[in-house]
Amino acid sequence: MQKTYVGIDLDQYGGMSAMGAIVKDAWLFGILPETETCAGWDINRIQILYDKTQVEWDKYGCLASNLLPELRERHARIHAAAIERAKALGWEPEMYLSE
Repeated sequence: MQKTYVGIDLDQYGGMSAMGAIVKDAWLFGILPETETCAGWDINRIQILYDKTQVEWDKYGCLASNLLPELRERHARIHAAAIERAKALGWEPEMYLSE
């Protein structure tokens, strides 16, 4: 049985994972509507989505600061909402740092 993604809404800490980042980037670039959670997607579909988002990021040198103003605003909105939700679920950025 092939594993599938649970969806960004059920992802650990509300999508603060590699898979969640791919979904948020797809929303950012309009590849997917922001209502699409990717629940039930297999790794092949996620890889295709990643490849599409990477093509878009490459246009901006993979830096949010290089995004056009509209995209920069969308990026800030999507990520601020994701961080707020993640913190409400117990996520702390420091949890990934080693001492």
